Amino acid sequence: MPTTVEWIAPGPAREHVKSASDALLVCAYDSEEKFRENHLEGAISLAECHSRAGSMPRGREVIFYCA
Repeated sequence: MPTTVEWIAPGPAREHVKSASDALLVCAYDSEEKFRENHLEGAISLAECHSRAGSMPRGREVIFYCA
């Protein structure tokens, strides 16, 4: 399965996240403290993303962001 990586500006990204209910939102901070301070509702931490990588469904859209 081909992988596509795209950059998207914050405004359009915010709207896309609101409309894409199946997208996995990942706050790309290594520090749990930074994650707690900066994550958006429904996001998981980068560490959690790594630990769940083997069990995530293939083909699911993943959106990485940092504040």
